[in-house]
Amino acid sequence: MIPFTKQGNVKQYDFKSCLAYLHNQGQIKYGKDFKIKLEDYEIFYKLLVYAIRDHENCKKHNIDLNKGILLLGPVGCGKTSLMTLMIPFFQDEFKYTIKSTREISFEFINDGYGAIYRYGKAKKIYCFDDLGVEKNLKRFGNSCNTMAEVLLCCYDQFSNYRVVTHATTNLNAEEIEKLYGNRVRSRLRQMFNLISFKQTVVDKRS
Repeated sequence: MIPFTKQGNVKQYDFKSCLAYLHNQGQIKYGKDFKIKLEDYEIFYKLLVYAIRDHENCKKHNIDLNKGILLLGPVGCGKTSLMTLMIPFFQDEFKYTIKSTREISFEFINDGYGAIYRYGKAKKIYCFDDLGVEKNLKRFGNSCNTMAEVLLCCYDQFSNYRVVTHATTNLNAEEIEKLYGNRVRSRLRQMFNLISFKQTVVDKRS
């Protein structure tokens, strides 16, 4: 069970109990080598207060509950596993589906722009995993920056219907702009809360 108690409509939580729950679930899902490092506590805390919609502590950390999460960090720091393990902390209406950007780019080969509309126009919350690792693939000879188009569609959904999007990436802001263009980078600033691992974090998979 998620370690929450309720007083009225306010969720009360104990951070250490939540860490213990996350550690336990991580070992069940990813094996006994899974560990929560001390340097990761701040990242988890920010994700936790966002997930449970703790307005007071979100405000302290400049987290906007109307925006999604863009989780940045070097290869192997645990971005994907952390976003996966965080899902149970979200209320049902805010739960998300994690989708690999590589898979989306391959779907473009088969389905064309239907793949872009599937993920960009759906009134459903997605977490796009590993922005930047996908390739610009061709369909019938036509090349498309698939995720740039998906993100622009997501921005329209965000602007018109307040549908949030989450993502993980190894890229920094300059690399995002180089890959997706200034227009996408500008939209991302409006769509996301930026939460970042330190670049000195070691690869946990090694």
